[in-house]
Formats: sequence, C-alpha cells, structure tokens
Amino acid sequence: MPRPNSFRASASSCSVGRVDFEEAASALYAASAADFIATRNELAKQLKADGDQLGSTRLKALRKPTVAGWLANLVARERPDDIDDLLALGDEFREATADLDGERLRELTPKRHKLIDKLSKSAIGLAEREGQKVSADVAQKLRETLDAALVDPSAGEAVREGRLSSALRHVGFGVVDESGEPSNITPITDERRQRAQARRAKAGESEKAAADKAAEKESAAEKAKREKAEREQVEREAAEKAEAKQELDDAIAAAEAADATVEDLDSQLSDARDALAEAQEAVHRIGEELDEARKAARAAQKESREARKRYNRL
Repeated sequence: MPRPNSFRASASSCSVGRVDFEEAASALYAASAADFIATRNELAKQLKADGDQLGSTRLKALRKPTVAGWLANLVARERPDDIDDLLALGDEFREATADLDGERLRELTPKRHKLIDKLSKSAIGLAEREGQKVSADVAQKLRETLDAALVDPSAGEAVREGRLSSALRHVGFGVVDESGEPSNITPITDERRQRAQARRAKAGESEKAAADKAAEKESAAEKAKREKAEREQVEREAAEKAEAKQELDDAIAAAEAADATVEDLDSQLSDARDALAEAQEAVHRIGEELDEARKAARAAQKESREARKRYNRL
C-alpha cells in the first residue's frame, strides 16, 4: 500500500486557520489509504470545531477509496493537464457522435487509446513512487475509470476532482462503480465548479511562484557559476601569460648565450685558420729547404765518388 505518512502534511496544512468542507475533502483524498480514517476523523473534528457541523457530518460519510479509486485520485492530482486533455477529447467525441461524423470518430479513436495508455503508464510509475504495487486488475479498473471520464461529463468532473472512493466503468446506460452498482456521481454545481477552478488557479499560481523562485535561485546560482568561471578564466590567462613571458625571457637568454658561444668559436676558428696558414707556409718552406738539402747531398755524394775514383787511379 502507499507510504503511510506520504500525505499527512496535506491534512496538517488544513489545520492552520479555518477549513471548509471542500478543502477538507480534497485533503482527505490526498491522504494515503493507511491514514484515511485517522485523517477523516481529524478533519471532521476540525470542521466541527470551526462551527461547520454539517460539513463534519458529510466528511465522516465519505468512504475510504479502493486501490483503483486511490490510484485514479493520485493521477488526477499529479497529472491534471493530462486529465484536462482527456476530458477535452471526450468533448470532441461527443460532438463528432452528435454530428454522426464517422471519419472524425475514426481519427479520434487512436488518440483516445494513446492518451489512456499514457495516463495508465504514468499511474503505475506514481504508484511505485508511493510504494503501491499495481495489479493487472487494478490497472484495468483504472483504464475503465479513465474511459468513463472521457465518455461521461459528470464522471470526468468527478475524476478531475480527485475524490473517488471507487473505480468507475461506463456501461450502455451510464456509469457504475466497482461493485457494478450505479455510481453516486452527481453533476457538479456551478458554485462547486467555480470553487474547484479557483482552487486549481490558486494551485497554479503557487506552482508558478515556486517555479519563479526556483528560476531566480537558479539564475543567481548560474550567475555565481558564470562569475566564478570568468575569474578562473582570467586567472588561467594571467598564469599562461606569465608562463609565456618566462619562456620568452629564457629563450632570449639562451639565444644571447648561443650568440656568445658562436662568437667565441668563430674567433677560435679564425685563430686556427691563421695558425693553419702559417703552418702550411712553414711546411712549404721546409719542403723547399728539404729539396735543396737533398740536392746538395746528392751533389756531395757524386763529388765523393769522383774523388774516390781519382784516388784509386793514383
């Protein structure tokens, strides 16, 4: 079953100031099934304390919803726009039926199935969120209730009010409850309809205010996030600029050191080239002197041989 305390806050909210029957009934059917009796007693007691004895008596007469009824009420509260679409589609069906417009009815039928499928799937998800498992039988009863809301205007208004005590089913002559008995749905009076519309409008205003506040909060958060990102970007750019400046300084120093090295090596190379030229000149000169010495040695050797010959002839 649903979480026992999931909607206790709804009844508690009615205890602030005076509460009328309509508000009390809405809070009662918003309570979990496990809390239904306790919530009904609490709200009836409050109505009586506020001087509304009739409202207290009427509230005590309200029946605890079946699981299917509770599920239909949950969908009505959580998916009001989809319920409005369902009832609007019902209006189109009735107009097409009154006009005997078969082509229009064939166009609307797939929409009917699609919307009921959508609401049924949403209901299962919502029920699981509340801790309630949905059996195949309950799911079928919910579909029948939604279909009855589409077909019958009074059933549609009852579903939208979210105060069903039983699932509904449309049969040829009207709407019946889960036991097969004619439903006790009565057409909603103009006054009740106006009050219901006023409550929905007030709820819509509250939701809009909450959404605006959340958007404002989100906007402030986004602004802070953007400003932080901008600061971080500036800091990153400054760090990158400082790093680039350091790299430039290092590169300049390295280039200057390289230039000095090149200049020194160029000087050494020039000195080496001068020394090489002098050495080459000395080599050439010594070579020439060596050639002259060799010639003189050969001449002396020749003269020595001639002198030896002359000596031997004596």
